[in-house]
Amino acid sequence: MTPPLPREEWHLDTARVGRRVLVFDSVDSTNTAAAAFAEPEHDGLAVLADFQTAGRGRYGRVWQSRPGSSLLLSVVLFPPAEFRRPSVLTAWAAVAVGEAVFALTGVQAKVKWPNDLLIRGKKVCGILIEQGRAVVAGIGLNLNQTADEFAAAGLPDATSLGIVAGEPVGHRAAAEELLRRLDAEYARLLAGERVAVEADWKWRTGLLGRPVVVELTDGRTVRGRLREMGFDGLELETRAGVRVIVPEMVAHVWVESPGEPGA
Repeated sequence: MTPPLPREEWHLDTARVGRRVLVFDSVDSTNTAAAAFAEPEHDGLAVLADFQTAGRGRYGRVWQSRPGSSLLLSVVLFPPAEFRRPSVLTAWAAVAVGEAVFALTGVQAKVKWPNDLLIRGKKVCGILIEQGRAVVAGIGLNLNQTADEFAAAGLPDATSLGIVAGEPVGHRAAAEELLRRLDAEYARLLAGERVAVEADWKWRTGLLGRPVVVELTDGRTVRGRLREMGFDGLELETRAGVRVIVPEMVAHVWVESPGEPGA
């Protein structure tokens, strides 16, 4: 489906991501709109919208917000084969969002496995990576919703950059900051600095060395101390010995509480 004509078009001085940005008043989904540009000549194209009529998150969950209150962004990319892995792509986007959030608010965001970012334990951003002819990386970042809005929507565990900063955050300033961070982190991957991106992602999870519960994609759980983690695997010290789990097999990871069954 061809998206409507953009309201405006930006051109940033980035290496790849955001060199061309199409800005819409409304689309069904920025990921769907971006997927319509899945041709190599559009590598790095970004789609930005004030509102989504059918925005979606992981597992098909609906994503909606007041027009202009969130940064709704999707990027089209044609990465090398070694980077076309959900764990790598989600980590790349999460690190970039974390850096942008810090630049805009002075507050650090943590990664909640696999694709959310939290500030002080409350969700501020969701990431959705979809792969077809191109990779489409979708990001929904809460900008200026109020605590009352989240309460009315039944989302007490959500927050926005405006709440954290104590003042409204400009939409264009936030979009440009995020696009520049996405571009910089992507350039690091392409330049062979995978370990650096991996280290930033690992730090933002805040799980290393802690007792965790790993929920696998087949519903089983594994408990142990997280000794190491990276794009190639999570290394757990369990009662049965050391176990390495491929990130794509992991649905969720959380810190094990002392009273949790099986602890």
